[in-house]
Amino acid sequence: MKLILLNRHAASRTLELGRWSWALLSALFIGLPIGLVTISYHIGFGEGLDSEQATRVSAQEQQAIDRAEALAQMSVQAQSRLTAMTRRLATLQAHVTRLDALGSHLTELAGLETEEFDFSAPLALGGPSIPLSGKSLPSVDEVESQFSALDALFARREAQFDVLAGLLSAEQLRAESTPAGRPIRAGWQSSPYGNRIDPITGERAWHAGIDFAGRDGSDVLAVASGVVSWSGHRSGYGTMVEVSHGDGLSTRYAHNQENLVEVGDLVRRGDVIALMGSTGRSTGPHVHFEVFKHGRAVDPATYVRRTHR
Repeated sequence: MKLILLNRHAASRTLELGRWSWALLSALFIGLPIGLVTISYHIGFGEGLDSEQATRVSAQEQQAIDRAEALAQMSVQAQSRLTAMTRRLATLQAHVTRLDALGSHLTELAGLETEEFDFSAPLALGGPSIPLSGKSLPSVDEVESQFSALDALFARREAQFDVLAGLLSAEQLRAESTPAGRPIRAGWQSSPYGNRIDPITGERAWHAGIDFAGRDGSDVLAVASGVVSWSGHRSGYGTMVEVSHGDGLSTRYAHNQENLVEVGDLVRRGDVIALMGSTGRSTGPHVHFEVFKHGRAVDPATYVRRTHR
């Protein structure tokens, strides 16, 4: 193959190319661009694969991050629910403790057997176990619903017990503040209420109380709960104690050797308030016992015959 090279300023030249020279030129002018294109294609394809692979890896990493964040959120929610349920449980335990205390108080007020109504002992429960079909464990929402129901139930029971305790306390207070029994531990009745022969003048006279004779210095007891309204000497009575019990009732204990209480003291039935003596207008150691209702002396025998409840 011949190549003619043209030149304006010089003569034209003719190059004769052999087979190998032509092949080399063909490879140079045809193969080089194809090779460059092929190389570029492979490089671009490889970069595309790398980019696609990188995109896939990035997507997987993002999915893993999303899962981790979702698990962390679930853990926070679970911890929050557990904290709330723990607080509810503490509230229920406080309710149970209060109900136990109220139950024990009511048992005492009502005079029930403490062994039969022992609120500190565990509940006696039992029976065969029969499995239920379906889920064996309740869901968290079901547990929270049961907590709410128990909370409401305990609140109602506390209110009911408070009302019942108030009624029993009022009844017990009324019973304790009503005179009942004798004002001495041992002794005998030496003079009744009403008309009698006065032991000092020998004339008929009115006796506004009952006399109980006994040993000098023995205990004089309050026959009902109340507040001491008098403690000191009074003409004819000698050393005397008067106790106000409310509802218009009061009692007097006279001729004492010594008073053991002062005005304003709170006394309960059975408390020792004085020592038996023979002060004032008296012929020997005894306690002159009077009961007043709305300021008027009444026969103490009705109250003496009452039994303590």
